[in-house]
Parts: sequence; structure tokens; C-alpha cells
Amino acid sequence: MTEHAFHQHEADSPGSHQAAHDAGPGLSGNGDGQGIRDAAALWDERYRSKPQIWSGKPNPQLVREAGGLRAGHALDLGCGEGADAIWLAQHGWTVTAVDVSTVALERAHGHEKAALARESVHAAEGAIASRIHWRQADLEEWQPGEQYDLVTSQFLHSQELAWQKPLKTAAAAVKPGGTLLVVGHHPDRLPPWGGAHPTHEMFYTGEQLIQELGLDAPEWQLEVQTSRERPVTGPEGQQATIADVVVRASRLP
Repeated sequence: MTEHAFHQHEADSPGSHQAAHDAGPGLSGNGDGQGIRDAAALWDERYRSKPQIWSGKPNPQLVREAGGLRAGHALDLGCGEGADAIWLAQHGWTVTAVDVSTVALERAHGHEKAALARESVHAAEGAIASRIHWRQADLEEWQPGEQYDLVTSQFLHSQELAWQKPLKTAAAAVKPGGTLLVVGHHPDRLPPWGGAHPTHEMFYTGEQLIQELGLDAPEWQLEVQTSRERPVTGPEGQQATIADVVVRASRLP
């Protein structure tokens, strides 16, 4: 997913994306279990409730942490409406972007086509080929089947999906020499509006991530473990300062 609803600016993948889509050109799906259908239906309904859920801008921590990496093949887990995947593709990455919602993926594919059309106007020769494969998949069960130069998961927070299993899948999908980037809301620095957050277990600290994903093992080099504050605006114009947990690690060759 990309961002939680209490953020005005930021992501494009709701931290709770998790199933598999089969929706239109450029999209593929896998699995047809009842759990997948229920999760997909839930998130499709949420996306249909508004013409746009996320800001349409890439997550700032992704831009900061991945901006200096050499482009290769990236996996975006919980891609939402696609802003992170599109940003990566615009910076030379080939991207596999995974989400549970068909509606979100259709929007993301539409945003990609619009971006490609804008770029082709300025391209020296012809149209620019797509670098993104949009895929519907249940993140609780889906296994990539290959490894990537970059695996990114931004704000994978959901009452319907525990974060531990999909983020372990994310870590396992990093190839030797590749990078894992996980960003989430710090459980002690959530915005004050919207009442009590129902399950603190949806969120994690950097220490919890490192322990759960085994990033303190010899095959990993921890590059970044921090909590970064940023201002956010609530649904009625309220102002608050929250904090993002940022963990970036490299799998040693």
C-alpha cells in the first residue's frame, strides 16, 4: 500500500493492500480463493468510494532512499494507485507492482499511460515503452518466484493483514547486492485525529522490523534505521507532526 488515509501527502499504496487482481491490459492475477476475493472486494469498495485515495506523489522516503541507487529490477509491494512504481520507472527501473485491488491497479495503469503520453511528447523518437508490470496478488500468500535489485514496501498497515509475513517475503525477494526499503508509521507518533487506532499491532518500530526480518544476520548490511518526523494535515485542516519508520538494508553479495 502506499499511505494511510490520515496523511494528506505521501503515498500511493495503502498500507493494506494484499490480494490478486485480474484487471485489464497490463494487469495480471493469480489465485482465486475466497480470502483473496474477500480482500479484493473490500479494497475495491474503498477505492471506489473516492476518485483518488492517495496524493499521486511518490513517497518522500522512497525518493530520498532510492534516488541514489543504480536502477535495475524493483518490486513494489502494495503499490496502490501507482505513484511509487511510476516514479521508479521514470528513473530507469523495471518494476513489478503488486496490489490486492483491481480498482487501484486500473487507476495505476491509467496514471502510467498518462505519464507515458506526457513523456512521449518530449521524447526524441517515438513512444516510451512501459517499464511496469501491474500484478494482483494476495500479499499474505504470494511468492515472487524471483529476486530483485530493490524491494520496497511503503506503509503496509492493515487490520486485514499482519505485516510480518509479507515483509518477510519482501526481504527474501532481495537478491545478493540488492536493497530492501521498508517505511511505515511509527506506532508512538500517529496523528491524533480519527480516534484511537484500533490495533497498534498494525504498526512497527525499526527495532521490531530488524528483529522480525532478521536484518541483523551476517548476510545483511543495515544502511538506515531511523525515525523521521514530518508535518501532516488532517481531514478538517488539523496540523500534526508524525514520524515515519525508515529501514534500508543491503543483502551482501
